[in-house]
Amino acid sequence: MAKIDIVDQANKKVGTRELNKAVFGLDADAGFVHRVYTSLASAQRFGDAKTKSRGEVSGGGRKPFKQKGTGRARQGSTRATQLRHGGIPHGPKGDSSFTSRINKKERQRAVRLVLSDAVREGRLIVLDKFEMAEPKTKDFVTVANALSASSGLYVLTEENKAVELSGRNIPNTKVVLNGQLNLHDLLKYDRLVITDAAVANIEESLA
Repeated sequence: MAKIDIVDQANKKVGTRELNKAVFGLDADAGFVHRVYTSLASAQRFGDAKTKSRGEVSGGGRKPFKQKGTGRARQGSTRATQLRHGGIPHGPKGDSSFTSRINKKERQRAVRLVLSDAVREGRLIVLDKFEMAEPKTKDFVTVANALSASSGLYVLTEENKAVELSGRNIPNTKVVLNGQLNLHDLLKYDRLVITDAAVANIEESLA
């Protein structure tokens, strides 16, 4: 198992921790992570584009001109698909689905792969604890600067309103619970700051 330093909020070493190889020690597989990420991103699309067929376009109730004698091609309606302001043939109907099947095990493996990459690249920081006496953005920024995590995802084990409110308005910063960990957030931020207790919970749920 790989070992990683545990630091306090001033980025001073206070201990070490062995990381579970099944969660934090996987070999890189960027292709798999990309496939899962793009599938999850596509599932967020609404697919609500819709066009009207000739039966749904308003107007066109009468024949635009007589059948014979005009020298023009016969037309039965001004809303025929070949005419301006006519209906759209074979257009989208507002029910398009962009979802591709990704099962739970694949999503979990993608998360483990990204966590392993964070360890390998030195982007993972394990905090002994993250506590604040009151919501104060300035104090959160001080901690973030000490950890060199101005762009960081902070993972806690339980709700801490002081920490969550302090980090809410800081750009490139997000505070989540370990149960809310997802692939999008893991890939979005440069640093991954996880409390020691949250690491234990993550290993328990993903191992």
